Amino acid sequence: MRVLLTLVWLLGAVYATIPTFWIAVHPFAGRWRAQNKNPFPPLMAIWLAMVITALLLTWPWRELRLYSTPLALIPAAVFFAGAIFIYRRSGRAFGRNNLIGRTELEPTKHEQRLVTTGMHARIRHPIYLAHLLMLTSWTIASGLAAMFALLAFAVVTGAMMIRMEDAELEARFGNDFREYRKRVPAIIPYK
Repeated sequence: MRVLLTLVWLLGAVYATIPTFWIAVHPFAGRWRAQNKNPFPPLMAIWLAMVITALLLTWPWRELRLYSTPLALIPAAVFFAGAIFIYRRSGRAFGRNNLIGRTELEPTKHEQRLVTTGMHARIRHPIYLAHLLMLTSWTIASGLAAMFALLAFAVVTGAMMIRMEDAELEARFGNDFREYRKRVPAIIPYK
């Protein structure tokens, strides 16, 4: 059980820092593009530093469980299934290049199109919702104090990142994105 909880904590630190990776991308996309070299090695180094920082900050609470009950697996399984469903449904239309930021950071090498079909017709950021559901699943299942801290961090930085990404998409796609944003919610489907 200890090994499993440690694995959850490690994966949690990776997932919780995904928004901070994008915070390093979206406001600076123009600068990354202007460098005319592969932006991914420095971005991956920044993200690795963020993961290590998250691990160091949560280290003291990595084994502290706020609760331990098999009943927690029920809601955790629901969140996990929701995350898998959204990942699978949104991945088809979105594509790998969009997922890892190639279309944003290397626009001359990749087709520029605003994805508004599939899951993206219901919510603008389904991948981020799936990340959040997955992290919530692990947090509920483990009961680890460190995971609750990582989840809170991911929610706060995720909200910031969504605003930054929307601004970047508006700069890239203009009125098409503004119209899309008017009719499609960011992360919580309400229709």
